[in-house]
Amino acid sequence: MSPPRLTVRREDFPIRGVFRIARGARTTAEVVVATVTDGPHTGRGECVPYRRYGETVEGVAAALAGMAGAVAAGLDRAGLQTLMPPGAARNALDCALWDLEAKRTGVPAWRLAGLAEEPCPLLTCFTLSVDEPGAMAAAAAAAAPRHPLLKTKLTGDGDVERVRAVRAAAPAARLVVDANEAWSLDHLYRFAPEMAALGVELIEQPLPAGEDEALRGINCPVPLGADESVHGCGGLERLAGLYQVVNIKLDKTGGLTEALALKAAAEALGFGIMVGCMVGTSLAMAPAVLVGQNARFTDLDGPLLLAQDREPGLRYDGALVHPPEPEVWG
Repeated sequence: MSPPRLTVRREDFPIRGVFRIARGARTTAEVVVATVTDGPHTGRGECVPYRRYGETVEGVAAALAGMAGAVAAGLDRAGLQTLMPPGAARNALDCALWDLEAKRTGVPAWRLAGLAEEPCPLLTCFTLSVDEPGAMAAAAAAAAPRHPLLKTKLTGDGDVERVRAVRAAAPAARLVVDANEAWSLDHLYRFAPEMAALGVELIEQPLPAGEDEALRGINCPVPLGADESVHGCGGLERLAGLYQVVNIKLDKTGGLTEALALKAAAEALGFGIMVGCMVGTSLAMAPAVLVGQNARFTDLDGPLLLAQDREPGLRYDGALVHPPEPEVWG
């Protein structure tokens, strides 16, 4: 029998319109897919390289290609954790190995992951790109009938007006806001009471990562969530007393293996859990659905932001994302 074989492929998926956050705008989701084939069985994983963390599509694809020899020699998930650093490349290969084991054994990934119960559908946020208040209000009005939980991207000055416009356009919606490191401490002091009055349930990453310590001792009227400030289990304890919620993304943790460990560690420390994503396809969201079980917030709307998802894909019923079928992943 031939040894396991790793193939790496780059793919582009047009975004519906423009996805805009404080750091810039995109019209295409550039992803990298790792496929591991072992006889009749195939496992796949998708990642989204992210420039914020020094990643490029070319670099991630090259890093994955460099693992072909280890895969052929029988690399498993435990060994992968020591051979590759956290990040997008390890995520794609880690998730491919999870998928391959599920296909080999006939045991669904959720059982392999030790979940007590079969996964259930999750209510996902729907993300509104940062824009002028009128445009964000129009986007909120269009989304709210099908998406009762809206996540509003923000950028600094003018953000209160943006959220007011979204709230006026979607008065019954639950709201989460995400500054993507764009606020100063002054912004937080000025904006947080307004956000609380507008019913915002979470403020994600208000300050740049590395400036977190300024949050210690602040009595913020809205819970704060760490995103760019948390990647894996290392350094998690330092965030206690600064944030109330941690956002787990597989492209940051380097795969499902570390994401599950991070979730357990964060819960043990009393953090609320948010499970998020980059803008990718259903193949990237599927393993995150396992992590999202019983999370306080789920933000797995990547495929909903694309002009077209891959086929087969996850089933979305409005704001509900269903667990993956085996032909998708796991």
